[in-house]
Amino acid sequence: MKTGVVDVGGGLRGIYAAGVFDYCLDRGIQFDYCIGVSAGSANVSSYLAGQKGRNYRFYYQYSFRKRYMGLKDFILKGSYIDLDYIYGTLSNADGEDPLDFQALHNNPAELRVVASEAETGDAIYFDKSDMKQDDYGILKASSAIPVICRPYAVHGVLYFDGALGDAIPVRKAFEEGCDRVVVILTRPENTPRSPAKDIKLAKRLRKRYPRSAEKLLSRAERYNKSVILTQNYVKQGKAVIVAPDDISGMDTLSRSKEALQRLYEKGYHDAKIIRTFLT
Repeated sequence: MKTGVVDVGGGLRGIYAAGVFDYCLDRGIQFDYCIGVSAGSANVSSYLAGQKGRNYRFYYQYSFRKRYMGLKDFILKGSYIDLDYIYGTLSNADGEDPLDFQALHNNPAELRVVASEAETGDAIYFDKSDMKQDDYGILKASSAIPVICRPYAVHGVLYFDGALGDAIPVRKAFEEGCDRVVVILTRPENTPRSPAKDIKLAKRLRKRYPRSAEKLLSRAERYNKSVILTQNYVKQGKAVIVAPDDISGMDTLSRSKEALQRLYEKGYHDAKIIRTFLT
């Protein structure tokens, strides 16, 4: 029985999934296959490294630093979020909160990190072989939100956020052999995604990356269809959805310590459904 987990990310709302994974670490819940999108790629990496609390610190503490994200970086570097600071300065072996890469590498579970080619908008699925000690470019690529960030280069190819190409890669998990899958959403399960923000971003993206802009315009529709697909898997007993009942007023990049703490605690509490699903 091959068990997978999907973390769809969602910017700072990803602290909800951080709570889910910390519960799993506390209860010894292991997955054979972990696939992460955007911030979800970082969540699953820390989980596979066995580093309880690490994701929480990034959302709850470091995200409030000026170096983490802000208008200054957007003006000077063209990226509102400083991905090199998050997945480099902080995360490298000599950083303030290093990723235990050796533990991640030694974990027998499969890892997939979803990114989207900037030129085509198509999803690409990286794995552990694309990561090295202090070289976490695939996490940066997976988290490069279009327009908010410049595309990030991996092996000479530019990439945007994985949600552009495959926002909820549950089908990918089953295609790669999973028999059952836990899907972590960071917005309420039955709240459809609105295309309003994507339409605005696509207008700015269209001139340089027209095909990615088209993918952005259809992202909300594809996300909503993927939720329905996942719900069908749930009816078949092949999947379970872990999702908050509300997002405590959180948006992708909004920062509120009170809201972040509530979402983390929701995730830790809601993760109890996983134990029931796996037994």
